[in-house]
Amino acid sequence: MVSTSIRPASRPLNVWLCLGVPAVGAILLILLELTSLDMDLAKLFYDPVAGGFIGRHSYFLETVLHDRAKQVVIAFSVLAILGFVGSFFMARLMPFKRELGCLVLSLGLATSFVTPMKAVTAVQCPWSLEQFGGHETYSELLSPRPPTEKPGRCWPGGHAATGFTLFALFFVLRDRRPRLARAAFVFAFALGSVFSIGRMMQGAHFFSHNVWTAVFCWLICLGAYYWILYRPGAKTEIVAKAQPVST
Repeated sequence: MVSTSIRPASRPLNVWLCLGVPAVGAILLILLELTSLDMDLAKLFYDPVAGGFIGRHSYFLETVLHDRAKQVVIAFSVLAILGFVGSFFMARLMPFKRELGCLVLSLGLATSFVTPMKAVTAVQCPWSLEQFGGHETYSELLSPRPPTEKPGRCWPGGHAATGFTLFALFFVLRDRRPRLARAAFVFAFALGSVFSIGRMMQGAHFFSHNVWTAVFCWLICLGAYYWILYRPGAKTEIVAKAQPVST
C-alpha cells in the first residue's frame, strides 16, 4: 500500500546571513593576509625554550581531540549512510529519505574537498616554518610558493572540517525541527572551533586556515540543502509502505 508523508514548507532563507556573512568573512580573510595576525596568534602557542608548540606532543590533543574525535565523526557518517540506504527499504525511514540523502552528501563533500585543496595550494604548516624551528619559508595564501622539496599540505584545515561539516545537521533539521536545528548549529560551530584551537596549539594550522574551512563547510552544506531540501511551499511525498494483508 502507499502512504502520504507531508514534508513541512521551508522557511525563507536569509540571503544576508547565509551568503553575505561568509562572503564578508572571505574578504576579511584575504585582507588578513596583509597583517601579522596569523603569525602573532601562532606565537602564543610556541615555546622556543621547550623547542616547539605547546601542544605538539599532547596526548589529549593528538589522541583524544584529534584521532578519537575524528573516529566518532566518521562513525556518525557511516550511520548516516546506513540510514540513507535503509530509507529505501524501511517504512519508518522512508519519509526522511531526502533529509538523510542531504546529510550524507553534505558530510561527504564537506570533508572530501580538503585534501585536493591542500595539494593544490601547498601551504606550509606553522611547525614547518623557520619562525617555529622548521626549515620552510612562510608565504601568504595568494602569494607564489617558495621553492621546496616538501610542499605544504595545511590549507584548509582538515580536522576543523571534521567539526564544521556538522553544519549539515542544522540544514537537515531546519524545516522539521527548527529549535533542534539551532542547537545543532551551535554544536557544530563549537566543535569545529575546539578542533581548530587544538590544532593551532599543536602548530598544525594558522587561525585563518580554520576560518576558511568553516566558510567552505557552511557553503557546501547550504548548497546541498538548497538543492535537495529547500522548498518554499509544502511538498507532498508519496512513500511506499508495506501493510499487512487481511485474510
